[in-house]
Amino acid sequence: MSSSGPGNLLISLSLLINLCSSIIIVFLNKWLYTQYGFPNITLTCVHFLVTSLGLVLCLQCGLFMKKSVPLMSVVPLSFTFCGFVLFTNLSLQNNSVGTYQLAKAMTTPCILIIHTFFYGRSYSTRIKLTLIPITLGVILNSIYDVRFNIQGTIYALIGVLVTSLYQVWVGVKQAELSLNSMQLLYFQAPMSVIMLSSLLPFTEPVRVTVQQEWSTTALLLVLASGCVAFSVNLSIYWIIGNTSPVTYNMVGHMKFCLTLLGGYFLFHDPLAANQLMGIGMTFSGILLYTHFKIKEQEKQRMREKVCVENPDMKKALPEKG
Repeated sequence: MSSSGPGNLLISLSLLINLCSSIIIVFLNKWLYTQYGFPNITLTCVHFLVTSLGLVLCLQCGLFMKKSVPLMSVVPLSFTFCGFVLFTNLSLQNNSVGTYQLAKAMTTPCILIIHTFFYGRSYSTRIKLTLIPITLGVILNSIYDVRFNIQGTIYALIGVLVTSLYQVWVGVKQAELSLNSMQLLYFQAPMSVIMLSSLLPFTEPVRVTVQQEWSTTALLLVLASGCVAFSVNLSIYWIIGNTSPVTYNMVGHMKFCLTLLGGYFLFHDPLAANQLMGIGMTFSGILLYTHFKIKEQEKQRMREKVCVENPDMKKALPEKG
């Protein structure tokens, strides 16, 4: 990646693709779970299998070049991905939906802590303050359904930690191994399929899934979900690699709000006044984050321009994370 990075238009387009794909896949998966009882982790395996096949096709079409990297360097990323899938599912199974959503909202501050203390990356105070309306918005959405228990809380905390590590390492590994989003996902996707498949006998009734006669419609929906997952996975890697895990989390918060609204309009799910207030607060936090981030990027570009034109001033200017 160049030092200047991708333009705002390309970043906005990628964020939009990820947002639309993520919302579509939520409703596809919800339909598969509720109408057909398709198992969750098996569907995740299908997602990454389709992603692996899609990347092989992209490689054959010359959309990216295959690089040789030590496979062990990708193992931690694949391992945290499997942990993310396993523990977020366990958190959902052992907690109320409100507690589950509240725990997920803690991923963003956890990423900030990991970046600050382990990778020396700093964030401005105003960027940190945007987390307040976002977190309050999630709390307002979940306040009447928050219930804690020891087992569920442990699963939720582990889920937050491994999800944060996974998202941080998606960006770190791209820089560390000099890989773009397609190149890294090309190695991680099949490795994750193998790891997740080894968990299936302990988490889901594999024999029942294999022996069940699924309808053509169900299988087509599974295939459609896999194709959309390819778009989701690739855009996640590109966004994190070219922006940051925090920016990607902002998309996640927006997706959560739009999913609530979509559930209200498409599935007639109830939407209380406190949830509407929560959605409004979350959106306001996202807009503030976007505004401050664009301003900081403009300052950073001006700083880089000054450094290029006046190399002697580089040492005089403060470093930014």
